[in-house]
Amino acid sequence: MATPFDRQIQNRNFLSPIGFDFNLSRYPKISFFCNSARIPEITLSIQQQPSYLKNLDVPGDIIQYGDLNLRFLVDENMINYVALHNWITGLGFPESAQEFSDLITNEDGINDYKQQYSDGSLSILNSNYNKVATIKFKDLFPVSLTSLDFQATDTDINYFTAEASFKYTIYSILGTDGNPL
Repeated sequence: MATPFDRQIQNRNFLSPIGFDFNLSRYPKISFFCNSARIPEITLSIQQQPSYLKNLDVPGDIIQYGDLNLRFLVDENMINYVALHNWITGLGFPESAQEFSDLITNEDGINDYKQQYSDGSLSILNSNYNKVATIKFKDLFPVSLTSLDFQATDTDINYFTAEASFKYTIYSILGTDGNPL
């Protein structure tokens, strides 16, 4: 028989904001340099049910996801920055449609429209840096990349960080066993 104590939280440790690891299937070099990530917000639409005295809010049927925003250190050769820049450029093909064709061509030389997307995962780590959950993002694609501001007047060296925003289809929260929490 269940007691009220069975419904209590067993682990009283708090989640640390520095315990995470991000991986992007398409560009694994970006994951090592990621120093900030946020689990995006999720919003459920509402519907209004008319009633005699007041319209009542009831759960709707459309979920909206916020953007995935990442901040990462830019490597000295700008490989990770240029990878995202070229991905956005390929999606928008500002000079020619060939840029998009190059983006979606896989290793076998076949056009695959799924190549414009990438799956990603944000691993959440506990205080001992063991994985406790994974946020899986499906069909990510970048929509913005911040500028890099060079200044010769800076006296201290502050290494470049860039931010990128991604749209995606859906995300799910999985346990260490790979099943939804």
